[in-house]
Amino acid sequence: MTEHSFIVRRDKFWREFAETLGSARLMRERADRFPRNFRELCQDLNTARAHGFDPALIERLNRMVLEGHQRLYNHRDFSFRPLLIFLTRTFPRAVRAHWRGIGAACLIFYGMALFFTLFCLRFPEMAYRILPEFQAESLEEMYNPESPHFLVPRELSGDADMFGFYIYNNVSIAFQTFAGGILGGLGSLFFLVYNAMFLGVAAGHIINVGFKETFFSFIIGHSSFELTAIIFSAYAGLLMGYRLFVCGGLSRGASIRRGGREALPIIAGASLLLVIAAAVEAFWSSQVLLGAGLRFVVGGLGWVLLGLYFAFAGHGKKGGGGQAGYGKKSGGMAGEGV
Repeated sequence: MTEHSFIVRRDKFWREFAETLGSARLMRERADRFPRNFRELCQDLNTARAHGFDPALIERLNRMVLEGHQRLYNHRDFSFRPLLIFLTRTFPRAVRAHWRGIGAACLIFYGMALFFTLFCLRFPEMAYRILPEFQAESLEEMYNPESPHFLVPRELSGDADMFGFYIYNNVSIAFQTFAGGILGGLGSLFFLVYNAMFLGVAAGHIINVGFKETFFSFIIGHSSFELTAIIFSAYAGLLMGYRLFVCGGLSRGASIRRGGREALPIIAGASLLLVIAAAVEAFWSSQVLLGAGLRFVVGGLGWVLLGLYFAFAGHGKKGGGGQAGYGKKSGGMAGEGV
């Protein structure tokens, strides 16, 4: 390779790279291919050094490599804009793109919860066979309005402690539900049904012992966020399991990577919902002195607003969060059914 042929072949690329470095607009427009172009430039610099080309050419390439490195790895100030884009566009679009699969997961979860609630209402003794005795007694004490702790307000530090506990508990449930997808989706399905069963048995048992008002007024505030997040986590796991076996003409590895890209915004959004649920549960749901009526109204409003959010958020301008595909029907479980 001669120096002249090397320059003729690569000079257009170098000029375009330098042009990109000098324009913030071009940096934004070409951001997706900038890392690849930077690697090519580094290879050109190595080639020029290895062949002992003109030091001026090596210096020119070296300056561009240094500036490209700074652009690629420089510190960026924290910004809420990516989070805002994710919440207003990427997340709701991803949910709508997979509405069939998520709808099926909802039917499984709420259907099983309703079944076990009615089952325990019809056969009250079954609650003690399904739940450990200590757990059934703990539920009774927790929601008994005559319990010594019931009307004793917690201090703010106590609410903060419970906030941390709820985050740990909620995230643990969501993680095991999502991670169960590694077993071909069967683990996610198991944890989805298990959590539905526990909810149904607990609800049926609490209704039977006469504490339904305290129970439902407590859970309604945060249940919209928490239960939705559990369903999303299960669906994300099911999607990964689905992609493990249904490759759609791709290699198995490529199919799993595709499933990961599809599941990522759903599981990330579920994590945010769990944080919100933990905050509501710690700082609002436990405020029994506010009265059951007010908590029912606020909790019901939370369900309505969450439904409106997923139905209408993110419509309009496409591609705002780098997830343009979520505005359309995806080729995964959303389009093919569960």
